Amino acid sequence: MKYSAESLIALKPEKAFFIGIDSDGCAFDTMEIKHKECFCPAFINHFELQAVSKYARETWEFVNLYSRTRGTNRFKALKKSLELLKERNAVKTRKVVIPEMKSLARWIATETKLGNPSLKTAYEKTGDPELGLLYRWSIDVNNTVEKIVRNVAPFPYVRESLEKIRDTADAVVVSQSTVEALNREWTEHEIDRFVNFIAGQEIGTKTEHIRFAAGNKYEPDKILMIGDAPGDLKAAKDNGALYFPIVPGQEEKSWERFYSEGLEHFISGNFAGDYESSLIENFFTHLPENPPWRKYGKI
Repeated sequence: MKYSAESLIALKPEKAFFIGIDSDGCAFDTMEIKHKECFCPAFINHFELQAVSKYARETWEFVNLYSRTRGTNRFKALKKSLELLKERNAVKTRKVVIPEMKSLARWIATETKLGNPSLKTAYEKTGDPELGLLYRWSIDVNNTVEKIVRNVAPFPYVRESLEKIRDTADAVVVSQSTVEALNREWTEHEIDRFVNFIAGQEIGTKTEHIRFAAGNKYEPDKILMIGDAPGDLKAAKDNGALYFPIVPGQEEKSWERFYSEGLEHFISGNFAGDYESSLIENFFTHLPENPPWRKYGKI
């Protein structure tokens, strides 16, 4: 299968219902290992943060795992992490210079497909050293993920839910991971056969994935996104779709709930309203907006 925006747009409905499913931290318990063992070490190494590694790690993990920016695109997460790190007193007193990365900000503001292919093109076109640094960091992350992340099974009740979904709805993986990593993980555990398409960062944003795959193909109340991050909720609501959250720290319980009642609520037309609202309210109680070091005055 050719994994492109055009092929996703050309995807034809086979069922009356559509479900988008995020991968990292949602279907797979891969967020912790990827960020703590792959992203963060590369973040410290490439951006010369060794002298403040403790604070760099704490900041990276807050942005990517334990806050409302969880699950955001890696390049946006990098920008946010550098901004938060720059404000910390521990960094200032150690006189560590945090890169401004103005080129990163400009690239994010103008590029819609925030992935390595478009970054490589921008770097080769401009020769901008900041974009080169960014590209080397991102490639290093991918290489480390490929080397380290393996044998991480889907969360309990994911496979059972996918089997159940297959009977009533079309399913597409909606993710900001690379297509290569997604294919490897979904194929390794033989659950790729339950989805119609695997969409990664190279194809666009999650909002675009849902629009490409489901827009004007299904009734709005028959489109559902399953995710573990506020960005997944935004992607759903940008498309007028429904949202079922996989709550960080309660993933197994969340998938069991989807399997036992959530899918039935969706198919029967009883998902929107109080049921969805209660799910989302509970979801946000587990994701703070402000980092703990601000709260306790230890920036």
